[in-house]
Amino acid sequence: MPSKGLPLLLPQKRRLPLWLLVATSLFAVAWGGNQFTPLLVMYQDLDDLSTGAVDVLLGAYVLGIVPALLVGGPLSDRWGRRPLMIPGPVFALIASVLLAVGAASPTVLFIGRVFSGLGLGLGMVVGGSWIKELSMAPYDPSADDAAGARRASMSLTAGFALGAAVAAGLAQFGPWQAATPYVVHMIVALVGLAAALMAPETHSRQAEPARLVDDLRIPTAKHRRFLWVVVPMAPWVFGCAGSAYAVLPGVVSARTQGLDIGFSGLLCLVGLGCGFILQQLGKRFDDVRSARAVVVALACTVPAMVCAAWASYTLNPWLAVLAAAMLGSSYGLLLVSGLQEVQRIASPKDLAGLTAVYYSLTYLGFFIPAALAVLNSWMTYQVMFVGGGAVALLCLALVASFYRKHLPNAGPANGAEAARA
Repeated sequence: MPSKGLPLLLPQKRRLPLWLLVATSLFAVAWGGNQFTPLLVMYQDLDDLSTGAVDVLLGAYVLGIVPALLVGGPLSDRWGRRPLMIPGPVFALIASVLLAVGAASPTVLFIGRVFSGLGLGLGMVVGGSWIKELSMAPYDPSADDAAGARRASMSLTAGFALGAAVAAGLAQFGPWQAATPYVVHMIVALVGLAAALMAPETHSRQAEPARLVDDLRIPTAKHRRFLWVVVPMAPWVFGCAGSAYAVLPGVVSARTQGLDIGFSGLLCLVGLGCGFILQQLGKRFDDVRSARAVVVALACTVPAMVCAAWASYTLNPWLAVLAAAMLGSSYGLLLVSGLQEVQRIASPKDLAGLTAVYYSLTYLGFFIPAALAVLNSWMTYQVMFVGGGAVALLCLALVASFYRKHLPNAGPANGAEAARA
């Protein structure tokens, strides 16, 4: 039930959709989360770090994301959206300060990445739930059922894409390459904080909350639809994205010397830009009576992995751009289709909690770049990408076998029903 206050005082005709305020805050933390990615080559040059070391720094923010997701979601269901969302851009701001001053210290960079993860984790789970609630009556009665998932995923992807592109451009061609990208993001984070402060609360604080340990339990995570449709596809979300902009730039780096940072930023922009466009088309594939959208997304993942293998074999930068476009398209379809499934399965009481579980599973895919860097001692990248395509095909077959099974009831299932479904 929405809280009293700002929403009731707003005029009937609003020029700015309320969901856009939260989307701005989510955009800001996503910008901070991904601005580091195209700068990996820069840190290898500045600090003489190995590929494995920079991949560890890339994945370090998962250490902040996962706790923020798993705790922030249930706590926002308990205390409301705003109290848990406001720290997101604050953590993102702290992260940029640390990254700006810590270019020569891997330890400071590591801590900065963890803060980036904390901000992004809160933004993803709390902001995504908040956008969903602001995309429904009484805030936006004209929105379709999938609008919340689509708006949240597009805000996230836009932040990822522009954050990476701007950071790469400034580091490649601007002054103070190790600091300027983060200074720009500090301004973006402050705007995101202001937007979160202005957005109306949609989830009332629980008057008589249960034990915290009970709130951390998410019954709908046991829903068979979640286990057999969402879980197999979730790691591919950032598995595809990470392959596009964290693996391919290094694979073809011998052909892009002198423009390494800019090319990395280009792959980020192309991949995530394609993902952003495909997310707008996601509602055309969505079907409440089947897993069609997830199946389509996984079906796109298989040839994308094959194209990445082809680019790895030829070391052709233009093939790498094509592979990034295909992988980014898969990422976009996977992210939004998974969110749509989650929002149908979850009840209002644990929407943020189940979203947190989903995002935690998606971020397992962010360990793929580091894993591939380790495995590269035994096998080539083209072999690993072909293997990835084969695994994606198996996941596709699994999801397809549950195409119309264990569908949520009309309307979100409640926790008890979901556990038994």
